[in-house]
Amino acid sequence: MLNRNVETFLGCETEYSDARIVLFGAPFDSTTSYRPGTRFASRTMRAESYGLETYSPYLDLDMEDARVFDGGDLELCFGDTEKALGDIESFTREILADSKLPLLIGGEHLVTLGALRAMVENYPELCILHLDAHTDLREEYLGARLSHASVMKRAWELVGDDRIWQFGIRSGTREEFYWAEKHTHLHKFGFQGLEAALAALRDRPVYFTIDLDVLDPSVFPGTGTPEAGGVTFDALRQVVDRVSRLQIVGADLVELSPHYDASGASTAVALKVLRELLLGLERPYLQKSENV
Repeated sequence: MLNRNVETFLGCETEYSDARIVLFGAPFDSTTSYRPGTRFASRTMRAESYGLETYSPYLDLDMEDARVFDGGDLELCFGDTEKALGDIESFTREILADSKLPLLIGGEHLVTLGALRAMVENYPELCILHLDAHTDLREEYLGARLSHASVMKRAWELVGDDRIWQFGIRSGTREEFYWAEKHTHLHKFGFQGLEAALAALRDRPVYFTIDLDVLDPSVFPGTGTPEAGGVTFDALRQVVDRVSRLQIVGADLVELSPHYDASGASTAVALKVLRELLLGLERPYLQKSENV
């Protein structure tokens, strides 16, 4: 049994025993390849979440009705990447053991690997739906196999061929793009092909990972590796709405570096994406309760 965090994300006030979703932060950015700072994302998002309404006019649902527990931030070792991943894995495993859905706030994208290691134990047929500007399929980066630039390659080692769908990808090495042609379902630049992916993933357990740099830097400059040519907020929101209707068994939101956008707009965008994701995941249960 976990105790509720003192400062919570807006609307995440449910006690652990009653929650269906467990939100927690993984403030780790030790393998960031360009500009560090994602370790501050979850803390900043909590503090600034109170500028956001709990009600979503897009979904006509309210966070005040959702069953979300905020487990706070993990204390992760910055000097030992494998230990940090192990702590994320252990915490995710604890959440799954209690039949709850883990939702991780990064941190750099490598934190996803810790969660996935626990997820595949519960869901051997796990599929991954990945939104990102970058392929993240390098074998190694600067000699390190554990890097946010190689997280999807490590994920592939867990789930195998034809189990990873990638969208919004517009940056990577030639080798990564060629490798993906044989091993993942990679869709360049936007969300073309999403309908086919949703059909293929129907009734299959899915882990949904959102790297916020899938957004264009004009919308979301507060990230360590901004990449021109990204999608709009509304395009991302609509995809989150569609994907959340799948059998999502775990999810994450990563790569906000709040101090690269002093206006706070990037944090506000991240929070709105988080709200829509949480409410999308809770939608079937909220709609049932409204009909009782």
